[in-house]
Amino acid sequence: MNSGLRNQPSTRIRRFHATGLAILSLSLMSLVEPAPAQQTEDLTVFNRLRPEVKTGDPVLKFNGKDLTGFTTYLQGHGTSDPNRVFTVQDGVLRISGQDYGAVTTVGEFSDYQLIVEWKWGGKTWPPREAASRDSGILLHCVGPDGAVGGMWMQSLECQIIEGGCGDILMVAGKEKEKPRLTVNTRIGADGQPYFDPNGKPDTRDSGRFNWWGRDPEWKDVLGTRGKRDVEKPAGEWNTMEVIALGDTLTYLVNGVVVNQGRGANQTRGKLQFQSEGAEILFRKIEIRPLQKP
Repeated sequence: MNSGLRNQPSTRIRRFHATGLAILSLSLMSLVEPAPAQQTEDLTVFNRLRPEVKTGDPVLKFNGKDLTGFTTYLQGHGTSDPNRVFTVQDGVLRISGQDYGAVTTVGEFSDYQLIVEWKWGGKTWPPREAASRDSGILLHCVGPDGAVGGMWMQSLECQIIEGGCGDILMVAGKEKEKPRLTVNTRIGADGQPYFDPNGKPDTRDSGRFNWWGRDPEWKDVLGTRGKRDVEKPAGEWNTMEVIALGDTLTYLVNGVVVNQGRGANQTRGKLQFQSEGAEILFRKIEIRPLQKP
């Protein structure tokens, strides 16, 4: 027998060794749950849609001490706040959600980058104490306070709701012309429009455009989560970004482009941060002007 072969394992032993390594490799892989291939592909495709912009220093920044630069408005209370819905403590703006209304910017803005850091608190209120936590950021707000249900201003909404962060809603008030936007969409099995850059242009002045990964089996229950959500679980900090460039709006959640619309008929206005039945906390609010190339 050749001495060079004498020290080699038998074919059976080599096969057993290879099989064992394969099993061990699969076992180790099972300890880490990879992102679904479709989601990984989607993140790449959608993140290419982020506009290339440069920004200046903030023209409005939450100072962590008080609501300088903002006002408040509540259904049934106007500018008073008897239940202390809006408070600032330890560098954080707390919106309790008990009464419906909003924190509103004093100034109006256009062509900006909005950056907020937020997380859900633990408190929810009737009639939504068992429903999904709900809030939102209203953009390009026009008209009077409380024009929408005695709570908000006419606007285009960047939705913050469990499972639906980044949905676009047209929030009509009492203006002659309703807010309008065009989004490329696909129609899901549930009959709702979902953002899809390869879809058909869809222009609406009411209703909503779902973000691209919203679970079609979404339920309006506390703590609901979809399989492809990029929003973090309740209690963890999220970063939401809005790029308002001309008549185009691009929404990002935790660095991921989730929705985009164009042809907005409202391109300038105030911003509102909603109180809508669930406690929400903000530790950063910045509005940065877009710099012209």
